[in-house]
Amino acid sequence: MSIESDLRKDGIEVIQKLDTLKINSIARNVSIKICDTFPYFNLNQNDLFIKLSRLNMYIAKMPEGMAEANYFYKNSSIYFNEHIANEDLEEFAIHECIHYIQEVKDKRNYLLKMGLCDYTEFKIYGLGLNEAAVQLMSSKILGIPKEYVKYFDISFETNSPSYYPLECCLVNQLSYITGENVLFESTIHSNDNFKKKLSELIGYKTFIQIQNHIDDILSKEEEILRINNKIIQIDDRNKKVDNMINKINSLRNDITSTFIKTQNLIISSYFDKSFNLINDLEGVENYRRKLYNIKDYLGATDGYTYFNDYYVNKMKQLEYKYNLLESGVTTESTYLVKRKSSKFLILLRYIKDLIFKNKYNTGSIKEQ
Repeated sequence: MSIESDLRKDGIEVIQKLDTLKINSIARNVSIKICDTFPYFNLNQNDLFIKLSRLNMYIAKMPEGMAEANYFYKNSSIYFNEHIANEDLEEFAIHECIHYIQEVKDKRNYLLKMGLCDYTEFKIYGLGLNEAAVQLMSSKILGIPKEYVKYFDISFETNSPSYYPLECCLVNQLSYITGENVLFESTIHSNDNFKKKLSELIGYKTFIQIQNHIDDILSKEEEILRINNKIIQIDDRNKKVDNMINKINSLRNDITSTFIKTQNLIISSYFDKSFNLINDLEGVENYRRKLYNIKDYLGATDGYTYFNDYYVNKMKQLEYKYNLLESGVTTESTYLVKRKSSKFLILLRYIKDLIFKNKYNTGSIKEQ
């Protein structure tokens, strides 16, 4: 299939190619911003500029709902929506330039890997994970402030309110667990350091589950977009349209359910495993702090209580473990004497009353 056929299939119609001066300007500014934002990733600004300046860039007509810019690896080109103002092209180029930096191809120009995404003959793995990671990098480069949003009945805080917000929320939770440096380093250098570290912390099978769930969310969002575009082309409301709307509602419910299921799996898999590794009083405090602070990365629907219940239960277990460690006992079976409560235990009991749901009652909410 030709490049033109691929573009037509995606609904992209080229209007004009950007001139060399504009491409070089975008390449120079994007390379500076990437290197300034991520100074520890062994990126050479001049080499990066030369690489990015080789990109082809086009203004094009795009279907309603498609991303404002798209990188096409088969011809190493970026296509910008015709509605983007000339002065804003650079902002939208960042995400796509990172994709270009990420790609790993074989000698036949077949794509093998792009950041956290693996391409095989039959299936692509980690597409949602990679898109979210790239968007989080782009948001960091652009300094986008966090805001409260609501998508598919899920409320959360994000610095990516317009692009892959649900996927970014989940990947941000994973980044909180591993540290963002290993996430972004693996994303831009297309290595497995992030996946290996995360697999150590939550288990390899759990990582694969989470990766597949994020891919599933992305796939269902794209399906909703396709159905919406079909509905727009139909003039009158009929049974076919009603069936399409019902399909969209079903997909929305699936997305919400998958998000909550994935979030709960991230929480339980990491904090259950790390709880068993606590072996001193400092570890108790570090665990308590990390569990408490993850609330700032979570999404919630009406009636969501999983984290609050999990938190209270873990505080009870942590109190017991603290007593054991403070007494010098390393196994529960040898702990026979109940000790007097310390200041730390009093603190633990106090923060058991964390009211998670109130976190979402402030700030402006975007609805989708």
